[in-house]
Amino acid sequence: MKIFPKKLTVLYKKQLILTILLSSTLSFIVAQSAKVGEKRLENSAMKTEEEWRGCLTPEEYRILREKGTEMAFSGKYNNHKEEGVYKCAACGEKLFSSETKYESGSGWPSFWQPISKEKIATESDNSLFMSRVEILCNSCGGHLGHVFDDGPRPTGLRYCVNSVSLDFESLKSKSSEIRGKTK
Repeated sequence: MKIFPKKLTVLYKKQLILTILLSSTLSFIVAQSAKVGEKRLENSAMKTEEEWRGCLTPEEYRILREKGTEMAFSGKYNNHKEEGVYKCAACGEKLFSSETKYESGSGWPSFWQPISKEKIATESDNSLFMSRVEILCNSCGGHLGHVFDDGPRPTGLRYCVNSVSLDFESLKSKSSEIRGKTK
């Protein structure tokens, strides 16, 4: 006694073959995507999570490594006006210039462009029931904040950054060092 008619068996075989092909293709795409991500961080200041815990404060670790967020209007660079360069607090990479910093009213330091596009990596972030674009330091992978398309001209972008993710290098102290003076 046949349970399945011949036509139905052929249909199941075709469906099985298509499922296997689709699964193999998806596995290949995922593997290639992982390789692309590895290439992006190949020359990075990568450390183990234990090493990061040892060199970052608990708050820096929470934000830079666990993708946390500081409270709005609480960061040391939110109202900061000094001329200089904002660097990644984890690896020291120069990320943003004070020349592109502006007051967005968001409660976090905001910039309309990074020093160089190559300094910043982006990833989709669908956490907290919304779709955003996360920004990361391209050298160490540290979470910086998010970029939005509601910024000023000429870029129309707002790089909204956690102060904890940043260190600041003043132009004043740089010019003093050049003249042979120390602050």
